[in-house]
Amino acid sequence: MTSVVRYDVDGRVATITLDSPENRNALSRALVGELIDHLAAAGQDPGVRVVILTHTGTVFCSGADLTEAGSGSMSAATTSMTGVMTTITELDKPVIAKVSGHVRAGGLGIVGACDIAVASETASFAFTEARIGLAPAIISMTTLDQMRPRAAARYCLTGETFGGTAAAEIGLITEATSSGSIDDVVTRLAEQICETSPQGAAETKRLLTAARRRRMAADAPGLAALSARLFASEEAQEGIHAFLERRHPSWRKLS
Repeated sequence: MTSVVRYDVDGRVATITLDSPENRNALSRALVGELIDHLAAAGQDPGVRVVILTHTGTVFCSGADLTEAGSGSMSAATTSMTGVMTTITELDKPVIAKVSGHVRAGGLGIVGACDIAVASETASFAFTEARIGLAPAIISMTTLDQMRPRAAARYCLTGETFGGTAAAEIGLITEATSSGSIDDVVTRLAEQICETSPQGAAETKRLLTAARRRRMAADAPGLAALSARLFASEEAQEGIHAFLERRHPSWRKLS
């Protein structure tokens, strides 16, 4: 099978690249499995000090693979998605998200799980779950603790699209920069992390993620079950098929 996630190591930096642009880097079973495997490989490599998580194409990650969601149970997929966010959070090496494209739904959970997130000003973000009969259940574990509460309510309830500058202002990402500068910004951050001690970085990350790790351990099973139940619901199936068929869902009345 063709790989949909690339893994490269250059010196002390491991780069994991989501490489399924024809599928908008959707969280298919294959992509999630490869992503978890590569994160584990970076964690086990004593020479790797920092991980950069990036993408090919114009979309960083579009969220759940709706072609899979519209054809069967999502119980395994929601559990796997929880596993991705847990793996990033518990990895004892800092993870930097480098976002040059658009991020939707579950993709925001991955960005939120990263320790540092840098996006181009032209990137866009949207919590689209409510628009298709779902809720940002699983990804709430890595996004709500980053965002200002009023901003979280606005963007999660409306599903509206917002840009990189707004994402930085509300705390979802660390920094928004120009498309021409993002490589330099991320490289500089990685170099600065590499100048710290392995023990110092690992223990500092554990301190920074302590509250999140406790919350994830307590809440992840219930939120994964909620997400799977919503995916299987009649309303969500209508929303998913409407999206795939490029039509309005039944609950949206045209004026």
